[in-house]
Amino acid sequence: MESAKSASLGSSLLVPSVQELIKTEIGAVPPRYLRPDQDQPIVSDADVPIVDLGKLVDEATMDSELAILHSACKDWGFFQLVNHGVSSTVVDNMKTQVQEFFNLPMEEKQKFWQSPGEVEGFGQSFVVSEEQKLDWADLFFLVTQPPQLRKPHLLPKLPLPFRSHTSLSVRLD
Repeated sequence: MESAKSASLGSSLLVPSVQELIKTEIGAVPPRYLRPDQDQPIVSDADVPIVDLGKLVDEATMDSELAILHSACKDWGFFQLVNHGVSSTVVDNMKTQVQEFFNLPMEEKQKFWQSPGEVEGFGQSFVVSEEQKLDWADLFFLVTQPPQLRKPHLLPKLPLPFRSHTSLSVRLD
């Protein structure tokens, strides 16, 4: 069994930044980002599955909430978590710091570019071939917990407010 210290989340090929593609006035979305074979569903906030953490830890409601969680993961691949104990101030501050990170000049964001063979950092994750369709988005993926899996070349270089928010751990008891 692989130790936690050496655990790998996979790898990803490096691809151009979508934010930078937009700045070059490309005229049209490059074909690699188009998915004509897929329907383009319109999702509203009301459609996103909601999972209540309080119900997940309550024996009286755990089974029914686990069914909701299972369905959300199986059918959607994501969900909104409520009743998690994280204050709205912390969530709002994190959103602000993330937006400020993406507003940095490309030269600054390149300090956090993914290393070859890794998924953490700035870019896109889980790109496995040059022909693969890509998401029309940039991301910044960072493991913060457990601490032994943190990448020392990423976290200490983050701007201080963002670093302090990504280092937060929440106690749920």
